[in-house]
Amino acid sequence: MNVSGTTGTTAVIRGACAEVKAGNSPTSRCCWRRCAPRVTDRTMIEGLEPVCMGVVVAETLAAQHIERDAESSLGAALALATTLHAPGQRERYRRLLDCAIEQADRALAAAEQERAALQEHEVAAGRERILATAMRAHSTLARAHAARAADALHGAGQLSLSAQRAPTRDACDDGWRRVAAIVVGAEASARAAAISASELEGGSPRSKVARAARAAAHEAEIAARAARRIIEERNHAYTFHTDGGFSFGEGWYVAAAAVLAGAAIQVEPGKAGTAQAEAFLRDAGLSDHLQAYRSRPRAMKQTTEIVARAFKADPSSAQGRLRAAFLADAPIPGSVIAWVDRRLAEARAGESRRKKVLLWIREGVHHPHRNTTLAELLELTDLVQRAGLVPVLTGDALRDAQVPDGAVDMTLFWKDPTFRQLDMRRAQLQFFEHLKRTHGLVGQLGVTTAGMDGPALMGLPTMYLTEASNVRMREWVGAVPGYQEIVREEGYLERVRRVLSEWAAAPFSGKFTGKRGGGE
Repeated sequence: MNVSGTTGTTAVIRGACAEVKAGNSPTSRCCWRRCAPRVTDRTMIEGLEPVCMGVVVAETLAAQHIERDAESSLGAALALATTLHAPGQRERYRRLLDCAIEQADRALAAAEQERAALQEHEVAAGRERILATAMRAHSTLARAHAARAADALHGAGQLSLSAQRAPTRDACDDGWRRVAAIVVGAEASARAAAISASELEGGSPRSKVARAARAAAHEAEIAARAARRIIEERNHAYTFHTDGGFSFGEGWYVAAAAVLAGAAIQVEPGKAGTAQAEAFLRDAGLSDHLQAYRSRPRAMKQTTEIVARAFKADPSSAQGRLRAAFLADAPIPGSVIAWVDRRLAEARAGESRRKKVLLWIREGVHHPHRNTTLAELLELTDLVQRAGLVPVLTGDALRDAQVPDGAVDMTLFWKDPTFRQLDMRRAQLQFFEHLKRTHGLVGQLGVTTAGMDGPALMGLPTMYLTEASNVRMREWVGAVPGYQEIVREEGYLERVRRVLSEWAAAPFSGKFTGKRGGGE
């Protein structure tokens, strides 16, 4: 078969491409669907891309033709370097690099076969031609592997970011396993580039080609090391935020994940609440789980799934462990007791020996559509009272409205100095505990807000309202005892009414200290 002329080469390649596209060649490993011949007539290959050919073509063309195709594939790949951000370009770039490497490897194999097949009278001229082909193939390999290592570094960096943001711990770890595989590929390319550079230096150490290959190998090594550092510097911790602008309730999730699953924690440094957070975590026995603050921590949204998994396995044990860590056996401080009792005494309804329900108010700038509306708050207040329970308002301030008759106002309680000391987190949980033990608190109700979840983990029955099922928090429904999601759909207020009736009918295990009033 004529492979030296344009017409013969084109025919061979078109035939090989047909084999590859049809899948009829058992040894075909072409990574593109069209192959580009090495021809001198540019008009004959217009519209074709330089891509790798099936093994059937490699067996037909001489080593130098395969090497030229490899060089052409690499050139086409590098020409895309400034447009990799455009849709589809990076994938095309990677395919071209794969082709260049595969073709160059084939060229080396073909050159070795040609050398072995040389007749005695062809040795002198043939060896020089074959050596030149091999050197060009090594040059292509060094540069292509350097480009592949740099691309792997980019891919590992991007994937590591998305892995850290994964919604579950398993998804995060799976993403990092994929990062590790990419890093191994970068290191393999760095080794391959170094081998090709050494081959070139052995033949002609001072040549321009050898110097370029050595520079490419050095770049590949730098990229591979940087990729490895991404794994070595992976941050396994969850951030315990202490900035006042961040959700205070998220701290319950992080601490609970550490207690129940050994999660690592880093405390946001230099903020107003840093010292209080560190004190709470130490008091909870989590000193060994603390690590220095670093960038790129795990996503906070993973913590609710971690907590849910522990509760699903053994709800009683999980709740007991959290209560022991967060509340311990310490008596509730007199300052907390006095503050709660005084606020209840100031409200006529607060002195009643009737059971009580917390009504949470949310007024935030983050997702303002989730904020409490006055109309719904008044409806809920009415439902609580109709169930024979006393509504206790808590959470954010009630804006532009009066506290409903028969309700107790304990909004913004955490801003009182009693709950702003070094033990502020434990003191806030003790606020709920005292209401439960002494004043008949039997549940809490409100829009989705992380502030509810600390007492929910301690065992306070909870209903949270949401426009649509909350993907993150519904993990706790059916896992954390008494934790219920109420989607605002037709009949949702009737469902709230039924649950309130159940709370009102449930026996109270605490000891009332208020004045006897209506109801219990």
